[in-house]
Amino acid sequence: MRIEGIYSPIITPYDPDFGIDRDGFAAQIEFLVGSGVHGIILAGTTGEYYVQTREERIELMRLAIDAIGGRLPLIVGVGGIRTEDCMTYAEAAAEAGADMILLGSPYYALPTQRELARHALAVDRAAGLPIMLYNYPARMGVMMRAEFFDIVGRSANFCAIKESSGAIDQLHLLARDYPNIQLGCGVDDQALEFFAWGARSWICAGSNFLPKEHIALFEACVIDGDFGAGRRIMSAMLPLMRVLEQGGKFVQSIKFGCELAGLPGGPVRRPLDNLDQSEKRELEQVIGTLRESIADLTDSAAVCR
Repeated sequence: MRIEGIYSPIITPYDPDFGIDRDGFAAQIEFLVGSGVHGIILAGTTGEYYVQTREERIELMRLAIDAIGGRLPLIVGVGGIRTEDCMTYAEAAAEAGADMILLGSPYYALPTQRELARHALAVDRAAGLPIMLYNYPARMGVMMRAEFFDIVGRSANFCAIKESSGAIDQLHLLARDYPNIQLGCGVDDQALEFFAWGARSWICAGSNFLPKEHIALFEACVIDGDFGAGRRIMSAMLPLMRVLEQGGKFVQSIKFGCELAGLPGGPVRRPLDNLDQSEKRELEQVIGTLRESIADLTDSAAVCR
């Protein structure tokens, strides 16, 4: 399976009582499909899978498949602590009709590279689907390293990675030594660097509410090969990237961004808290400035063509 373009790790809208807003979820999918993103990822960090029950996660798989209706590829996250739980989610994703699964490290357990590889291969056998690895040691505690990639590389299903470590040497390792694993950017403020090193996909939470702006950077760098334009677009995006990557309230910011765009974000589930009013005002200003700046840049580029 070829992974290219902007893949949106979709939020899970909740109603005021913290139940899943199913109509809002379907509306978010319609927005993303209509905006021109290239794929949707369910049950990533942005989707708050870690505060959902097994029943909710499996229901969301089915809701997503029905709402997308084959118009975009769907990648389903199957993360969990127990290997057996991850296998259950992988089997459910395959049964629901997912195109690929997203697999990270079991958080808290701190497995060795060989233990992590055995875990991943067990999930692979359960699903029989293409796999996008998810390397996010800041949340999962373990870095996927060369020993791990060498072992899981024996299965062709391990064909992509969302690289979210933030370590530039990890980017270099993957780009140079593992061309069999399609490289996807999972660190928003490093998107330009990923594209320069050959990545052809960006898994970006901000595309939930700013899809056209994220697509503009992808097209400038990957489609047009114009890194001058890419730097200008990224420069306009960096204030938002700093809020998302360094602000400490990642999911809350994405959901509020959706609400500003007229989409039903809803609250976050505990233990997280929603943004306060000063945080909302700051984020609203950052997003407004970003929209205007990138609109000016893309309009100017269109005139030059």
